[in-house]
This record gives sequence, structure tokens and C-alpha cells, in this order.
Amino acid sequence: MTRVLVIEDDPAVRRGVSVGLRHRGHETVLVATGEDGLAELVASAPEVVLLDLMLPGMSGLETCRRIRAFSQVPIVILSARDDDVDIVVGLEAGADDYVIKPASSEVIEARMRAVLRRTTPPASSDQTRTTHGDLLIDRVALRALKHGTPVALAPTELKLLLFLSAAPEQTFSRQQLLEQVWEHTFHGDYRLVDACVMRLRAKIEDDPRNPGYIQTVRGFGYRFGPL
Repeated sequence: MTRVLVIEDDPAVRRGVSVGLRHRGHETVLVATGEDGLAELVASAPEVVLLDLMLPGMSGLETCRRIRAFSQVPIVILSARDDDVDIVVGLEAGADDYVIKPASSEVIEARMRAVLRRTTPPASSDQTRTTHGDLLIDRVALRALKHGTPVALAPTELKLLLFLSAAPEQTFSRQQLLEQVWEHTFHGDYRLVDACVMRLRAKIEDDPRNPGYIQTVRGFGYRFGPL
């Protein structure tokens, strides 16, 4: 059973999501505002947060930023529009994935399970600890250290780093990364990949604008350096 914090101001959507998840064996904590969501995050210690972007008072975007300031709990955005620029901004603020409303409980649960699996190291490498310059990646402890200091990585950022670094110098397309890291088997939205790469670079690169670890292969995807 997974404890899920649902931050959604629409009572009908909130109730529908809760009923669907409870029917599938999960526990739900329901709030209507970002302020209440932050309080419940501390009080209830959920394993996943479902976050609506259009909230009264504190926006979903600001709520996401405040959560990421002190917690690496997986965050899945709920959005009514698949072309909303807020989705991209939300991903850049630290969300791990997004679901377009309306969505079935099966879809929501699948995205939740996928994001929770992202702390599992990829099976493609048998090296438990690897050092790349001043970056150490520990696949047993599931963490990265920069200059000996742990780097606070959200689940998706961690899995992306683990996956890319398991095959240095190998280039992966954005679609391959969506399939391997996000477990999206359809032709997905590459904004997920690009936003996560941007966040990861900000945490592990000395100069994110001139990255030494996560290299862009223009028109295709990314690879793990260094050059």
C-alpha cells in the first residue's frame, strides 16, 4: 500500500482520484490547497504526491518548488492541458512526471509505480561505485556525491544519472530515455527528458551551461561524458 498525498482543489476530481486509488489498495490524504499540502507532507509523510497546477492561493508551481526545497518525494503533476507551458515549468521546478486530466486510476497508478521504481539501479552495470572526476556514483546506497558531499536528487534525476552513467560515451535518444527511465512505451513528450537533464546538470555540473557529464547530442539525445 502506498500513501498518496493528493493536492487538488476540484472536489469531484479529488474524490474520483481518491476512490480509484483506494479501490486499488492505496491510502490517500486529500487537500485542496498548496498550503495544506505542505503541512500534510510533513504530518503524513506520503510516498508520492499528486499535484494539480491550478490551485487557489499558492499555485501548484510554487507548491512544487517549496516541496523540492526540503523533500525529494516523487511528484506527479496533474494537468488538464497537454500543451500548457506550466507543465514544462513544473517539470523544471522538480516534478518527476505528469498526467493529463481526466485520467483513469489505472493510468495514475502506473505513473506512480513507475516513479517509485526510479530509485532502483539499472541492471546494465555491475559496478557498484564509480568515480568520474569529482563525481562519485554509488549504486548500492543509491546516491551521488560531488566533492564528497551528497547531492540531493529526486527519484527521476537519480535514475537518469544511474542509467546514463552505466554506459559512458553511449548516446541514447530522448525516446530511449523515456522508455528506460520514465517507462513511457509510447511516443512520449521529450520535455520530460529535457527538463530533467536541466535539473540534473544544475546539481552535478560545475558549469551547467558548459556541461562535462551530461552531454547533448544535437537532434538526437544525450550521453554521459566526460568528453
